[in-house]
Amino acid sequence: MGIDGGGTKTTCVLMDETGKIIGRGEAGPSNYQSVGVDTAKQSIQLAIKNAVLAAKSEQNLPIKAICLGLAGVGRPQDIKIVEDIVEDLVTQLQLWNNLPIKFLLKPETTLICNDSQIALVGGIGKPIGIAVIAGTGSHIFGQNHQGKTKRVGGWGYILGDEGSGYDIAIQGLKAALKSFDGRLEFTTLTEQFKINLNLKNIEDLVEVVYRRGWGVKEIAALAPIVDREAAAGDRIALNIIDNAATELALATQVAISALFDKTEAYEIVTIGGAWKGTANLREKFEDSISAIAPLATIIWPRHEPACGAALLAISALNRYNSS
Repeated sequence: MGIDGGGTKTTCVLMDETGKIIGRGEAGPSNYQSVGVDTAKQSIQLAIKNAVLAAKSEQNLPIKAICLGLAGVGRPQDIKIVEDIVEDLVTQLQLWNNLPIKFLLKPETTLICNDSQIALVGGIGKPIGIAVIAGTGSHIFGQNHQGKTKRVGGWGYILGDEGSGYDIAIQGLKAALKSFDGRLEFTTLTEQFKINLNLKNIEDLVEVVYRRGWGVKEIAALAPIVDREAAAGDRIALNIIDNAATELALATQVAISALFDKTEAYEIVTIGGAWKGTANLREKFEDSISAIAPLATIIWPRHEPACGAALLAISALNRYNSS
């Protein structure tokens, strides 16, 4: 059983020991630091229930290993909280007489890790390589053949997240207002933000962002506007996309230097919505990386993070069985 718990949704994937997916379920957010322990527990519980029901098993499914990859889990106190959540979940789910499931877990086959690790394993299919995540936020996580890991970035929207959807969008909004002021050359972003947000004039951005209480997700959702204008040739928007590619490449180079040498071949998986634009962010990133890591292959994700969690659970079970 692999669980990917984030701030927006929770996904549970059931695999057999060969890696074949036999069930998948979704539920609401389970980042306990933002939604609380009770809500997180309910979301994980519902995702498990939906995955088990999707498996359509006529007999009890024996769950021999579980891996939970949750956003924000890194400190020992975080892991202890999640361990308590798992213990409660197992107890409660065993009492669901109508749910065909039976937990046969051992401490060695119960894994708790952060969402970066399961994103890497899911994206590449194994725990070796580098994941470059550029969605609402951004960060880089890698692991080499020796098991050494390196994380770069991920400091949040105030202190970091360069190259993320939020970063691209906020740079675009600032540029639009600077251009309106006359502090920056003309950019089509000013008019496009006005049109897309149904504003009478660009000054109304103040009301939208501040008085409506817009947060990170709402602002990050504007990144495609910047991408579209960059693809259409707007110089200011192009500079924003170029800077995002440069920042992501720089952070990835730090991870490469820490984990791999130039004689090693490995894969770099690009994960997140920021990569899917039309202004060549990914191509610019590839050009920067290929110049310093010619044996690295840049790929799209092969599987979702929840599958990465399930694969880690299978590895833990195999280690336990061979010990």
